[in-house]
Amino acid sequence: MKVDVYTLNGEKMTWRAATQPVGTALRIAPGFTARAFDVAPGLDAQLEANYSADEGRYLITKFELVADGGEITHRALRLVSIESIMRAAAPHCIALSLDDGPPNMSAHELTTTEGRILPTWLAAQVVARGNRDERMEAIELLYGIAALSGNPPVQAIKQELGIPHRTASDWTKKARAEGRLAGMSYIVGRQADG
Repeated sequence: MKVDVYTLNGEKMTWRAATQPVGTALRIAPGFTARAFDVAPGLDAQLEANYSADEGRYLITKFELVADGGEITHRALRLVSIESIMRAAAPHCIALSLDDGPPNMSAHELTTTEGRILPTWLAAQVVARGNRDERMEAIELLYGIAALSGNPPVQAIKQELGIPHRTASDWTKKARAEGRLAGMSYIVGRQADG
């Protein structure tokens, strides 16, 4: 599925549109429009989402399906995954910096092959003993991308870093205690579509 992400003004999304601070090192776009192509055979989708500080995530405020020369059927609707569109769009809307300066790139720019956010070598470095600051920065980034798009963040951290659930949960608690996850939340059992 190909996804194009735009600001609410219709401009192509870049890290410069991320003006809302969350956590200690991330900034996000206050809202976005995502256009997803071929979400089901012959169907394109567009959604609009806005960040809610109260919810600590993006809320979908508009969703539209368009049939390209065909028909929207109940069978095709079962194939449409709003969660997949949000998961693909959210990294475009999150800005960060890989050094101590201001944000200067989107999380999407970090995304590697096979949908990974961190390259395998960096994930291994984050997991290595003694890399506490780098680890907490990675937890903030991974948690933010997952939570803001409505996906289970501890599960995302576990999968991305290849660590046990208990370790991912412990590192998440430590990052939250340090204030790194301010403005981002995920309620267990909540569906990605709200």
